Amino acid sequence: MNSESEIIILGGGIIGLSLAVELKLRGADVTVLSRNFQEAATRVAAGMIAPQAERIPPSPMLDLCLRSRDLYPEWTRKLESITGRETGYWQCGILAPAYEANGLDTAPCTSNLPARWLDYQAIRELQPGLGADVVGGWWYPYDAQVDNRRCLAKTSIMAAQELGVNLLEGVEVTEILQEKAQITGLQTNQGIIRGSHYILATGAWSGQLLSLPVSPKKGQMLSVKVPDSYQELPLRQVLYGVDTYIVPRRDGLIIIGATSENVGFTPEITPAGIQQLLANAIRLLPMLKDFPIEEFWWGYRPATPDELPILGTSPLENLTLATGHYRNGILLAPITAKLIADLVLAQEADPLLAYFHWERF
Repeated sequence: MNSESEIIILGGGIIGLSLAVELKLRGADVTVLSRNFQEAATRVAAGMIAPQAERIPPSPMLDLCLRSRDLYPEWTRKLESITGRETGYWQCGILAPAYEANGLDTAPCTSNLPARWLDYQAIRELQPGLGADVVGGWWYPYDAQVDNRRCLAKTSIMAAQELGVNLLEGVEVTEILQEKAQITGLQTNQGIIRGSHYILATGAWSGQLLSLPVSPKKGQMLSVKVPDSYQELPLRQVLYGVDTYIVPRRDGLIIIGATSENVGFTPEITPAGIQQLLANAIRLLPMLKDFPIEEFWWGYRPATPDELPILGTSPLENLTLATGHYRNGILLAPITAKLIADLVLAQEADPLLAYFHWERF
């Protein structure tokens, strides 16, 4: 197989797809190569858009996350207008309960942004049913969520298709062919594929193709369903707790996550992982113990040593990097697409990119 394309994106997760849509909207000819669209970390995440709830300290990473959160409403509307499908974006706010105040009731690092400390009584007025040992928590009204598994992933694929992006599934890149700091082609299970520019967005598998410090960090998750006996949703905002998060969808599905395991590409669900998830979630919201379980799943996040993404130019002149997003791939998809498209098509390097360059390692 020998397919000529102006830009070839390696990876069919949310980062690769968001880039494909953005580049195509700007007039580029784009091909996306994916071994299996279902393997992407996009389908593992809970879809939280939580730069404040994660209490990221003032830093270029916080700036990147906040800029991406600001892009989310317009970005998801764009995808929905292209496809006529929902993305599941919901600015429901995120509540971060605490079991011990220990200074958490002081203003968070993002004190210039809307956030409010709720004491024992106030937090229960906002969210009834919390565990007895919750002493208070922070309310972040601007943080949000998106239904990544059932909506965003499918809508992104459909948007790329509607725009004419060439999506190739079942293509496994086995080697990046190089000569004099240039990629000359990609050796794949379907032959050599060539383009004029390449973008690496293969997530946890990136270190297998280039000498990059990106490794898999396994996450297990599960979902439960609000019983039909409830007249209204008992949970209407995300709970970002200690070693757990609980993410409600509008139709009564509730996502519970997630483990974080340094086990390489070891697959499958484990009893220990699920036990840990359920214990942490039920401690935070005891009513969950009676909700029927819907599904279990697992996948691999692309982690770097400093847990920050790798963005921008690479050692190869016609290769751009967009990988290593770890837990923030869903959150950072809009800003990654914008900044990398600016870099590739207009050679405009946003100052933020310097902080995420591969040479920091």
